[in-house]
Amino acid sequence: MAKRFGGKYSPDGQPSQSPQKAARVDQHVAVSGGRVKLLYVPAVILAVTSLNEGPVLLVTGLIGAGVLTLAAWLLQEGLEAEAAYNQRKVARRPALPRKILATALTGIGVAIAAYAGESGTLGSILYGIAAAGLHTATFGIDPLTDKRMEGVDTFQQDRVARVVDEAEAYLDVMKSQIEAVSDRRLTARVEDFQMIARRMIRTVEEDPRDLTGARKFLSVYLMGARDATIKFVDLYNRSKDADARADYEALLDDLEQNFAARTDKMMLDDRSDMNIEIKVLRDRLQREGVSLKSKGND
Repeated sequence: MAKRFGGKYSPDGQPSQSPQKAARVDQHVAVSGGRVKLLYVPAVILAVTSLNEGPVLLVTGLIGAGVLTLAAWLLQEGLEAEAAYNQRKVARRPALPRKILATALTGIGVAIAAYAGESGTLGSILYGIAAAGLHTATFGIDPLTDKRMEGVDTFQQDRVARVVDEAEAYLDVMKSQIEAVSDRRLTARVEDFQMIARRMIRTVEEDPRDLTGARKFLSVYLMGARDATIKFVDLYNRSKDADARADYEALLDDLEQNFAARTDKMMLDDRSDMNIEIKVLRDRLQREGVSLKSKGND
């Protein structure tokens, strides 16, 4: 299965994923994240208004606030997992259905809050069901099926999904660690490397046959990059060692060059495979007496 030859480092100079698409995904996550933050407000209000009540209502209100807080947190995690799922061409469904759990907890939390407000048992249940329904209508549910590509066997796609999940986990740790340094230049530097690493990830997802050549990069090298980032952040936060910073940036430079070169090679190999497939098909058609027009003679 050959794919279209192109990419940021290929002759046509086009990125493998359009900036517009990436921007739309980021904007969607940002908007959803803003709505999720509003869901923490009812929990705060419930906790505050319960402080002046008796011990039973106080405990009930605090339990309800805790449940609503947990629901909002699970929803935020679920939206992030869904965004990652949507960006990938091969992906496994989230192991934990966070959005569905968030819906259930929201219904329970609202029911508890209504009960604390003396709505009665039946009224509290109805409020909880209404809240769960509105939550589902607003945020939806988690992806419930694995995302697969046609023409590729299940075993191979599962291998790709496992390696991609592992690689993304390494990149996430690198990002969270480097953000602890609170240095914009270093953060941007790591983001540049992550962009190139994810270009390889997307290439492997588009053609799982590339996994053999990329596995060492996405497993061994990224694990090493993660470990180096953790050690660098620990040292730099304590000493602000300029030499350590220079060594770390040099490591990122080397990794970028190697990842970019390997991805380019995979894409060139795919182009060669496609040309061979086209040549074989044209030769077969000609042997069977099918006339093929040359390009430009239409």
